[in-house]
Amino acid sequence: MARIIIVGMLVLAAIAGALLYYNQVYAFYEEVQAEAADVRLTNLVTGEAEPILFEDFEAIDSDSSPIRYRACFTTPLSQAMLTETFIIRDDAEPLVAPPWFDCFDAAQIGADIASGEAIPFLGVENITYGIDRLVAIYPDGRAFAWHQINPCGEVVFNREPVPEDCPPAPESLQ
Repeated sequence: MARIIIVGMLVLAAIAGALLYYNQVYAFYEEVQAEAADVRLTNLVTGEAEPILFEDFEAIDSDSSPIRYRACFTTPLSQAMLTETFIIRDDAEPLVAPPWFDCFDAAQIGADIASGEAIPFLGVENITYGIDRLVAIYPDGRAFAWHQINPCGEVVFNREPVPEDCPPAPESLQ
């Protein structure tokens, strides 16, 4: 009888583990349809996010978390023109995508940013409060976008007071 109970518990644990894995990796992601608003960079002069030219757009997102956005695309714009026009972000750290979204390799993108091959730009600051969209662009036009928590978000999400140099937090985060 004890063996039956133990086997039953192991089967239930395996089923629960499989469901948890599925929910984390597959369940909440949705494909994002390409729109001009998805590929924007913040202008050095105006501080406004502006659409840039892009092709071959592929992206995923999830309502369950503001940092689950990942996108892959190409742009005909040169790194030289982009660096003269748009804000570069030195603190860019690509976040890992689910393994099935194979166009986005966060480790490789991060290494290429560190080596200087890919240049990280500020896409949209505070796309959701405390979350910025960043875009890394390679010399051959390959580009990758993701959401990253910004310094204001780190503080507010830890339930600390909003620093003076940050926009006011929405009521839901206070």
